[in-house]
Amino acid sequence: MGAFVITKKDEDHYKFAYTSRKGKIVFTSSAYELKMDIESDIELIKANAENAFCMKFKTSSGKFFYRLIINDKVYATSRKFNTSLRLEKGVAEVRLYVPKAETLDFTGADIFADL
Repeated sequence: MGAFVITKKDEDHYKFAYTSRKGKIVFTSSAYELKMDIESDIELIKANAENAFCMKFKTSSGKFFYRLIINDKVYATSRKFNTSLRLEKGVAEVRLYVPKAETLDFTGADIFADL
């Protein structure tokens, strides 16, 4: 099962990344100003992942990616995939595992402070 990982970005902005069971980043969000907004969007994504629209794209270098869209709003952009088959597998994993994903919040404390 995968996990949503919330982190603090730049000064006071937050973002999340959804990581697969194997620890690979599957998709990431844009920046959020408020932590409560990111938490509510994660819950919305989990509740609607099975029916979410994944708009597929191809880069000029031949890589594939998708944008996760729910109710006409883009919530995340996927990592790049080498083939369209891998892209399809990535989309299938989202539909299967995202609704059951846990949320990990790494914004509260500096976990490497004592190192």
